Amino acid sequence: MNDCKELRRQVIDACLWLKEKGLVFGTWGNISVKLDDGNILITPSKIAYEDMTEEDLVVLAPDGKVVSGNRLATSEREIHRGIMNARKDVGAIIHMHSPKAMAMCARDGGVPVISEEMCQIIGGAIPLTKEFVPSEEHVKLGDMVIKSMTESNAILIRNHGPVCIGRNLEEAKICCLVVEKNCGIYLDLLASGRFNEIPEEFVKAGRNYFLYKYGKS
Repeated sequence: MNDCKELRRQVIDACLWLKEKGLVFGTWGNISVKLDDGNILITPSKIAYEDMTEEDLVVLAPDGKVVSGNRLATSEREIHRGIMNARKDVGAIIHMHSPKAMAMCARDGGVPVISEEMCQIIGGAIPLTKEFVPSEEHVKLGDMVIKSMTESNAILIRNHGPVCIGRNLEEAKICCLVVEKNCGIYLDLLASGRFNEIPEEFVKAGRNYFLYKYGKS
């Protein structure tokens, strides 16, 4: 999309939606959208979502330079920039601090594919970053996320929180719900001691169905 007031309003509304759904509190979450010119529209640092205006959002170039905006971009901008640069299929990114996904961030192993909706929306298991990196080490944190990423549309940042992505903002929002729901399911399954994973061939088929056939057959 082109940078416009409507898009900026959608980003702010998505921030408010995250809070309404209990996926963030305070300002501990951030959103970015890839613009048609390749730049990145991203939320600012430390501004309450209720107070955020369209003018508060920042536009970054792929190399991280500020294209426009008077605010400081979110401190986790390197995560967004790194993913946007590494994955050309990504149109929007949401980083949240949801409780069940954060619980999985504190446990080794990530989340295997345990549901059909994970196949379709996430496209695979949810990996966990290889090392813990303090939040203030912005560049290192971004690098660690990129090094740990797979082709899946979500990743768990170790002892931190999840990152969810999509081709557009609405898909990224759905990804947030799928990640939080399935992290909760997996926690219950771990407590029971038994669960079944979906074989890789069906994971790929499910993702392909969602991308190219859903709503057409």
